[in-house]
Amino acid sequence: MRGVFVTGTGTEVGKTVVAAVIARSAAERGERVAVFKPAVSGLDDYPATGAGAGWERAGELPDQELLRLAAGSSQSDDEIAPHRYGPPVSPHLGAELAGEEIDPERLPFAAREAAAGAELLVCEGVGGFLVPLAPGYLVRDLARELALPVVIAAAPGLGTLNHTLLTLEAVRSAGLEAAVVVLTPWPARPGATELSNAETIAGLGEVRVERLPALELARPESWPELRVD
Repeated sequence: MRGVFVTGTGTEVGKTVVAAVIARSAAERGERVAVFKPAVSGLDDYPATGAGAGWERAGELPDQELLRLAAGSSQSDDEIAPHRYGPPVSPHLGAELAGEEIDPERLPFAAREAAAGAELLVCEGVGGFLVPLAPGYLVRDLARELALPVVIAAAPGLGTLNHTLLTLEAVRSAGLEAAVVVLTPWPARPGATELSNAETIAGLGEVRVERLPALELARPESWPELRVD
């Protein structure tokens, strides 16, 4: 299976945007792209949309819908994100509150089923790399089973060095390739902190670093290309 696994240094660091840009870039090159996210939470914060929502509402869409649009995919919500919860909580707690369980043995199969017929799978994790998807089963464990190169989304500003280097260490300790760190949203006029952070992560982390500016989600034609391979 050819693809990438997008994780982050924590929550709200731009994972879905990074995953969407990777998916859109590949689709624009003519590739058949599938997307997958094992669980989505926080749906209570979004208005009712549905699979028919278009780019004009991109900023209002939950993760699975933005990923579907970016990939140009016809996948259903269940195929993209088999577990979806209303409260903005970790997946294992979302499942508990919903009175269900996330089956760790099922998730790798669901990801591979999502990728069937596609040339590239863009899989996005949940929260950070060590977030539990189920008791005793972390995002790291799913990434390890899929064995895809890992893309790390990270904030560009103060505090990112420790978070990003720790995530790089965790990815490599799991036996996975850290393909690239994407700093986002990269400011239009970066200061000394942002510039130093990018240089320091590349040097100490021995990793490629890309800079992704804030995007106008409703205008995908304005997005920069982001290639991982």
